[in-house]
Amino acid sequence: MLAVKSANVRDNFKEWCDKISMGETVVISRPRNENIYMINEAEYNALQKAKRNAEYLAKIDESIKNHEKGDTISFTMEELKAMEADDWKPAEKILEFEKNHGIQRNRETIK
Repeated sequence: MLAVKSANVRDNFKEWCDKISMGETVVISRPRNENIYMINEAEYNALQKAKRNAEYLAKIDESIKNHEKGDTISFTMEELKAMEADDWKPAEKILEFEKNHGIQRNRETIK
């Protein structure tokens, strides 16, 4: 990782871009610690993937906790297929689950 001043990057932009494209990370120091990091596309994509993975794992952890508390509801494949119909109405177990968890259904969605 290299740290440089913004004036240096501005004056030698192509050279810094070449270093970054070869895998170097460049920190452009700015006043009040408002530094800027320059990374190549592969590094950026890896960071974005890691972020998405962390968000996904957090959702899985939350789902596991909900399951352990009994805050889940299960459906058969037939029930899931029935939910695709335009005239589908929530089954009793859904209404009971919502009632037990304080979920208020909009009357428009019940029709």
